[in-house]
Amino acid sequence: MAVKIKLKRLGMIRNPQYRIVIADSRTKRDGRAIEEIGLYHPKENPSRIEVNSERAAYWLGVGAQPTDPVLKLLKLTGDWQKFKGEPAPAPLLVAEPKPDRHAIYESAAKEALSLEAAATTPKKSARKAAVKADEPVAEAPAEPVAAAEPVAVSEEKPAVEEKPEGEA
Repeated sequence: MAVKIKLKRLGMIRNPQYRIVIADSRTKRDGRAIEEIGLYHPKENPSRIEVNSERAAYWLGVGAQPTDPVLKLLKLTGDWQKFKGEPAPAPLLVAEPKPDRHAIYESAAKEALSLEAAATTPKKSARKAAVKADEPVAEAPAEPVAAAEPVAVSEEKPAVEEKPEGEA
């Protein structure tokens, strides 16, 4: 039986996710597999490539032939170079772990509380206490206001009188 190391497609439309599997060469692309040895998610940034190096080395050692896409993945992870005895490639980029959602919530809540405390005005009792604590300030004598012409306030009636709604 000819054994191949190939990709088994999973995922939705326009979101492919693959498993790296060991399968008989005559099986369908997504058909029955002998063993799953890794996964490949090309849509993530950077692409997620995980391979069980021990199992890949075993299957390569017993004669399993990788397909072209799997061969490229094995070269990226360094498993193919290890099998052939060549120098290892540069390490893969690994995505940063996602921050803990609980920690993000806690930090946002603390920040909101500190902003809220700084934004509000102090209560009246706190203001009175602050004024009492301050020493009285000596005020400058007020200048006398010059006598201006008195303004006469007219008490004229408006020209139009309003009638109640009931009268016509």
